[in-house]
Amino acid sequence: MGDSRQAGSELGLAGRSDLGAPTPGPEPLKGEREEPKQRSMLFLGGNEVKSSAVVKYSSAPPQAAFARLQEKTDLKLPPANWLRESAKLGPAGATILGNSKKSKPFSSFGMAYNFIDSVGNDVDVVSDSENIKKLLKIPYSKSHVSMAVHRIGRTLLLDDLDIQELFMRSSQTGDWTWLKEFYQRLIDQKWQRKKKSKEHWYQKAILSKFLYYSINGDGAAQPVPTPEDQHQEETTEDQTEEAGRVSWPAPFEMPSSLSEDASASNQGSEPLEPPYVVGHVASAPKEQTLTTLFSDGQNSQGLKNDFVRNILWTFEDIHMLVGSNMPIFGGGRYPAVSLRLRDNNKPINVLTGIDYWLDNLICNVPELVMCFHVNGIVQKYEMIKTEDIPNLENSNFSTKVIKDIAQNILSFLKANCTKEGHTYWLFKASGSDIVKLYDLTTLCEETEDKYQNPFTMPVAVLLYKVACNMMLKKNQNRKHYGTIRTLLLNCVKLLDKGRHPQIIASANYMLSELFQLDEPKKEGDGEFPLNGNSDESYSEEEEEMPDSDENGSYSTSSDPPDDNKAVAVIKSVGELSVPEKYKSTHQIRPSCAFPVCHDTEERCRLVLNYVLEGLKSVDSSIKKESDLPAADPNIPIPLKYEDESTSVGPECLEKQMALFLDKMGSFQEVKHSSLSGMIPGSWQYKMKLQLILKSSKAYYVLSDASVSLQKYGRALRYIKLTLQCHDAYCCLCTNMLSEVLLFLCQSLTLCGDIQLMLAQNANNRAAYLEEYNYQTKEDQEILHSLHRESSCQVFSWATDLSTDLECQLSISCKCYEAASEILLFSNLKGQNPEQYKQVLKRMGNIRNEIGVFYMNQAAALQSERVESRTVSPAEQQLWKKSFSFFEKGIQNFDSIDDATNAALLLCNMGRLMRICAHAHCAAAEDFKREFSPEEALYYNKAIDYYLKALRSLGKREVHPAVWDSVNWELSTTYFTMATLLQDYAPLSRKAQEQIEKEVSESMMKSLKYCDVDTVSARQPLCQYRAATIHHRLASLYHSCLRNQVGDEHQRKQHRVLVDLHYSKAVKFFQLLKDAPCELLRVQLERVAFAEFQMTGQNSSAGKLKTLSGALDIMIKTQSVFQLIRKELVAECEQRLEDNKSNMKRVLTEDSSTGLNKEEILKLLGIFESRLSFILLQSIKLLTSTKKKAGGNSEEEILKANKKVYSLLLRSAANKNLTLLERTEVVLNLLEQLTQDNEGNNLGIQ
Repeated sequence: MGDSRQAGSELGLAGRSDLGAPTPGPEPLKGEREEPKQRSMLFLGGNEVKSSAVVKYSSAPPQAAFARLQEKTDLKLPPANWLRESAKLGPAGATILGNSKKSKPFSSFGMAYNFIDSVGNDVDVVSDSENIKKLLKIPYSKSHVSMAVHRIGRTLLLDDLDIQELFMRSSQTGDWTWLKEFYQRLIDQKWQRKKKSKEHWYQKAILSKFLYYSINGDGAAQPVPTPEDQHQEETTEDQTEEAGRVSWPAPFEMPSSLSEDASASNQGSEPLEPPYVVGHVASAPKEQTLTTLFSDGQNSQGLKNDFVRNILWTFEDIHMLVGSNMPIFGGGRYPAVSLRLRDNNKPINVLTGIDYWLDNLICNVPELVMCFHVNGIVQKYEMIKTEDIPNLENSNFSTKVIKDIAQNILSFLKANCTKEGHTYWLFKASGSDIVKLYDLTTLCEETEDKYQNPFTMPVAVLLYKVACNMMLKKNQNRKHYGTIRTLLLNCVKLLDKGRHPQIIASANYMLSELFQLDEPKKEGDGEFPLNGNSDESYSEEEEEMPDSDENGSYSTSSDPPDDNKAVAVIKSVGELSVPEKYKSTHQIRPSCAFPVCHDTEERCRLVLNYVLEGLKSVDSSIKKESDLPAADPNIPIPLKYEDESTSVGPECLEKQMALFLDKMGSFQEVKHSSLSGMIPGSWQYKMKLQLILKSSKAYYVLSDASVSLQKYGRALRYIKLTLQCHDAYCCLCTNMLSEVLLFLCQSLTLCGDIQLMLAQNANNRAAYLEEYNYQTKEDQEILHSLHRESSCQVFSWATDLSTDLECQLSISCKCYEAASEILLFSNLKGQNPEQYKQVLKRMGNIRNEIGVFYMNQAAALQSERVESRTVSPAEQQLWKKSFSFFEKGIQNFDSIDDATNAALLLCNMGRLMRICAHAHCAAAEDFKREFSPEEALYYNKAIDYYLKALRSLGKREVHPAVWDSVNWELSTTYFTMATLLQDYAPLSRKAQEQIEKEVSESMMKSLKYCDVDTVSARQPLCQYRAATIHHRLASLYHSCLRNQVGDEHQRKQHRVLVDLHYSKAVKFFQLLKDAPCELLRVQLERVAFAEFQMTGQNSSAGKLKTLSGALDIMIKTQSVFQLIRKELVAECEQRLEDNKSNMKRVLTEDSSTGLNKEEILKLLGIFESRLSFILLQSIKLLTSTKKKAGGNSEEEILKANKKVYSLLLRSAANKNLTLLERTEVVLNLLEQLTQDNEGNNLGIQ
């Protein structure tokens, strides 16, 4: 509870014994708190009534032992201690002994504020015990009933609504005139105030004196009072009546302690500190509540908890928080009894019996002590057990009926008092059987001033307090968010924006806090209901269906026309005694629906809407001469004719970044001030800080969501708003929190991501510009509120949409650098290592992007270079920039042990070196071109970087794709260098043998890094590269053999190498299936090599053997020509189809087949000539050998060769043959040669 007067257990087991003077016993300790619930079960006539009571709070002193008065004691005489304080009684003595003020109109609110945990959740009813008794006696009593009913969640608050006192006030102040007119028109046209009788005051006085006698102990009566004493008694009575009369507050007046004057002089007073609001920015006590709103001299508001006891009473299934002032006596053998004074001449009736029974049940008192008197003279005492009270003579009643009445009344109220924040009036006229329920809020709104209802402010504050309490609970889960939202929306609906900006701002901030921005909404989340009801559960617009059953109806359709203002009517109080007559099917739901946000943007827009309402409330409370902020003399006004070149570019960014970091670094030393003049520490200041921070987070989430949707223009607009919010926050905040700096770091990182995405998607620039320039009215209003505090230009360098690619990349890099600097100087690096790692990774990535950008620019300049053969300074400058960014990027990745990305950047540096090497080669027309030293230098540097990349990775398993890519680039570099050395041999600087050695070494290294075995998309390329390398090596050694003289051992070694590499080249080209020309060229070179060998041979047998080998090679080209024929046939068929469909197509030579016909014609000519030469030579040699030793086999071979040679000559003579026909001729010849060889099972021996 938090009150110094803690709950004390006053309840104990009562035993039945004879009455007498109590024996002294140990007094219970004051301030003890009762842990277990004490229950009393009553069994009356077979009807079981369950009742239990727990004292939640008590301000009563230890129970005073009651003294039995002697017979004939005159109660008309005052005892010596009458109306005087006593140590026995404690500070609440007068209240305990019956001189308390009458029930106040806001008594239930006082209890609700003290037990805020129970309101809206566990408890059905909060009320004074007198009101509970009055309701349960309705069917038995003819007296009038007038109560105010309010609903908070599932809890109903009941308060006495004293119409007489209300209308007396109306006559004096003019308030409530609308209700007075309504009452006179519909209920009592001749209303006049009824005065209480003298008998009433007489009975009240002797009861008070009796109770004082009962604690006096000596029982001695005092002399008859003097006229002064009598005058004192009357004065006390008058004061008591007057006290009750002034308990009504002015309608909707603000307490002086809550004066929300907008002048700056009052801003620092901090009148209201909702704990949830200031908890994030100030070290406010956690126990701080809103009770101060109506304390400190504001007793006229009547919102104090004035009850001696607050009891949680469970009656059957109804849970009630009840306030009671009933005096309880105890001590000795009677630990808890209630004392009653009865006139012996007047028998106890049913109403009195119900009164006594309910009082004892509520306070869990097991016995009742009744003192009988005649004309104030004590006659006798009698003790009655609580469960026996319903069976007393003349006051028999059924406890089961009382239970039914309670359930019916609660069901009736819950079914009809559905609108949270509305004031309902339950009224039964004196002598009437009809009970009516009116909605006073609706009636009040029909008048000129809807804030005439004095319950408005207490209800709004209670709604706010309950919501605050639910928000502050650490174990609170999201299933209650719908309830909290409904409470806050109804609170805001009740309040006047001009009079209560602070509560409205705080409520709107809490509404925004209900929506989780840091995590996406998961469909099917079981934590709270996901129905389609996005409005509060009981809104003004909600349709109210009449709740009826077979026994009765709440409908008022059959009522007279005068009663059409009533919400619901109980036509006869007798119906309340019928079990479950009013069993409601419209039970108040335990939790209200929370709006289902189908996407992130919808959720953020709801948050921003509440933030905007909160900002409006704060700004409206600070009245300035002008809403527009004054110009800041330190910030230059940008002129529209300013040259764009001065505001963009890396150099300007460097200056802006330096200024920004300087400001951020010296943040703690700079004294910031708000342009609107808010004083640090005022509620406006604290609230606006929280609202601005919330809006910046909402815009951040919107920006992040836009990036996911690839709406980069929109994303940049939202991140701009995020950083503008942060700028305003920085201008207000005097002590930057680490969480806020971390959020700034995240915002700048996201801004860098967006600028990079814009740079990489330059094709959609027009669409992005349109998205960037669009702005909603809500965003404009929030920005206007921000401009009241700051110019919001600190981050403009990061959020402008540039059309220059280099500038966008530079801005992105600067954003990451700023984020990194913030993490470093604020010592957040150690606390957030993952965040720092992400920033460094992004810095490495953007530096790679910028390095690639400058590298591509250098390559473009190189390709455009025509006249000048030397490298231009512009190219060199671009190389240096590119190299610098690659180097810094590698440092970033090395610092976070990211070997894979470091390897990729080293790979890019290798590519840059190759571009530098290529730039140093002379023009292609220059026939004297040689491979220069500069080229060799840069190619070797490239190789070094590729090898470093491989060392960085360590092994292929680290990242197979990157490993394969680096290997391929390294192989390519070696191959390119070897090819250039071979094609443009630097003979002016090096000997032929040295060049051949270097070429051979480079080719073998290229082969080493060319992975032909791993199955991948690059495998065919690797196989082609390997085939080409073997072909080139074979050609190199072939050339060496032709040019070399002497050194037979080396020549023999070269012959072996030529044969080996040609064989491997053929093997790889045969695997490819799409390189027939290359395969044919290699085979022809092998034939040429055989011819070269034949020239060095002297014997005919040796020559025939060589020619046989050459002919075998040519026969093996049959598969190549079959592939060529297949492609040519397909091309012809395609042409025929096109002609049939009359389609005019311009077909290039290799448009459909990919064949180079020119190359094929050239190779086919060479093939025919070499075949002709080999056949002719073999015929000559065979003819000469036949003469010497004529063998049959040689004869057959000679005959076959002559036949093929003849056909070949005829084919060559026919110049009109097409390429396809010539190919087919060659295939036929090769087929015949193959058959002849197989038929004879011989070659040329």
